Amino acid sequence: MGLFDKFKKNAPEPPSPQPKKPVDDSEDVSIYSHMRVEVTTKSGEMLFVAKLMYPQRHTAELHQYSEAESPLLEGCSESEALPVHIRGYHDRLRKAVYMEGFISPMPKHIWLVSHLYVARVGNDRAFFRLDTNLDANITKFSGRNAGEYPCKLLNISVGGARITSEQQYWEGDKLLLTVKLLEDRDPSIMYCQVLRVIEKEEGPREYGCQFLEMNEADQDKITENIFAAQRKSRSGGK
Repeated sequence: MGLFDKFKKNAPEPPSPQPKKPVDDSEDVSIYSHMRVEVTTKSGEMLFVAKLMYPQRHTAELHQYSEAESPLLEGCSESEALPVHIRGYHDRLRKAVYMEGFISPMPKHIWLVSHLYVARVGNDRAFFRLDTNLDANITKFSGRNAGEYPCKLLNISVGGARITSEQQYWEGDKLLLTVKLLEDRDPSIMYCQVLRVIEKEEGPREYGCQFLEMNEADQDKITENIFAAQRKSRSGGK
């Protein structure tokens, strides 16, 4: 018996939503279109990543970033909605938004969310950050230590990355980071700026970098690559 079959058996009607108040009512924590989200089962198994679109009072659509589907979704239908956790990131507040709802399939890898409500808002600034240890290259076009040099990508998120390099850089330096997040995909190229320099007692310095001049299409592509790498990592590289 699959996980979804367990949910279907004796599954109660979805409860009437009772949105919880945020910790600080003065903050705008509303859900908005184009929010990037991760969708998991109630027990934490990854289902897919998506862009949350057209939010209404207690409904929205989830547009998958890729066509890959979890076997946990088999059997999900319009009449048999699946309860899920949805984690998003509020770009303006720079906080994670934790939601709950019930999903049912629509055409073209779109999911309808019903009984959607915000459970809580957290200070999870590392949301959507993927830990890595990948070979990469950094290019600096002018100034001190200009040129292209190898580096290591330590982690990456939609908004930035942390790298380590034998070359010295300074806060405010603008760099071009090139890295292949997955072997079967083209390299990702990100224009970024050094926000902080992390001195290490042993080993080379680390640099916290923020991505610059990224449009929505660029952000979507990086998001898709991050989560594809995350799925591969969780499945043991398969």
